[in-house]
Amino acid sequence: MIAGAGGQEMSRGKVLVTGGLGFIGLAVLKLLARHGYALRVLDSLSPQIHGQVPDVDRSLLAGLPLEVFRGDVVRRDHLAECLSGVDYVVHLAAETGTAQSMYGIAHYNRVNSQGTAELLDWMVNHRHSIKKLILTSSRSVYGEGAYRCPSCGIVTPDSRRAESLAQKHWEPLCPICRGELQLIATPESSRSCPASIYAATKLAQEDLTRIACGSAGIPYTILRLQNVYGPGQSLTNPYTGILSIFSTRIRQGLHLPIFEDGLESRDFVHVSDVARALVLCMETARVDGKTLNVGSGIPTSVLSVAEMLSQVVGGSSRTELTGQYRVGDIRHCYADISEIQAAIGFRPEISLEEGLADLAAWVTSQPLAEDGLDQANRILTERGLMK
Repeated sequence: MIAGAGGQEMSRGKVLVTGGLGFIGLAVLKLLARHGYALRVLDSLSPQIHGQVPDVDRSLLAGLPLEVFRGDVVRRDHLAECLSGVDYVVHLAAETGTAQSMYGIAHYNRVNSQGTAELLDWMVNHRHSIKKLILTSSRSVYGEGAYRCPSCGIVTPDSRRAESLAQKHWEPLCPICRGELQLIATPESSRSCPASIYAATKLAQEDLTRIACGSAGIPYTILRLQNVYGPGQSLTNPYTGILSIFSTRIRQGLHLPIFEDGLESRDFVHVSDVARALVLCMETARVDGKTLNVGSGIPTSVLSVAEMLSQVVGGSSRTELTGQYRVGDIRHCYADISEIQAAIGFRPEISLEEGLADLAAWVTSQPLAEDGLDQANRILTERGLMK
């Protein structure tokens, strides 16, 4: 244990949050504390997220009923120490970043797939008091989102072909008739078709959880998160969090490189909405055994969100359509959130405009971070993963 912020054992039970000192984890911890839980964190303090000399703002942890352990989810001895006496587990610990995963294959598999396997192995083979496991997965497991073909109905296309991307034909075509498609919201029933190593490891996490918990009778809920953003996101990690990456470049007066034609779209959801959905699911038996989307339910183009962010952060940065593309990227995906609305009444409360203003206020209060995007893109280009 490397830190303890005090607080007495709460009557509602103790929650272990793996990866709890990360961006989403901190938001979850604060909300759990307000709901009356005692808290325990297992976090590796990854240098890519927290810096070579780990830097965690202890003011964010002040007053929380919290124990913090620095450790690795792949280490059984670390897990055993943290899981003792725990009532709930929120499993956030994972390596993130589509592009980096395409050459960090073994590392992503070790942390994401094997780390989840070790956690489940301990739970299945030891007596414990765990009442429920919440796993955070990703919209990336779908690959391309859902579409409607005028001739063939609702379809989910395969990954875009290399020859099409090379010719700058960005939009996916119907996998049946090769006709043009209309984007629609992606429901949980859509087929899984990972387009990156990261996505494959997240799908592995889901399968491991579903099978292990199902056979052992351990309640669980899997949440497929869309593109999460907000205060606290790493400003130094060039492989994940497009809005935090761009906010640093805006403050430095650098241009904002936009892949493809900028019209690729994502579903941006504020971190406080994600934390609220997670805690609601943890406390609600109605979603036991379910896999649910968590997002805003609204698609926004990357070009649009970059321009909106530039306006609220300020500065002279301009967007630049590069025409480049990355292997493993999808074109479009946004969540159908009707199932989580019906199950627990969840609706996102923070609009993109409000959320970007919130992010900008936080970013401009932080020390100016070093931008690593250009170097990260050079690595991808050298490896043939960005063209």
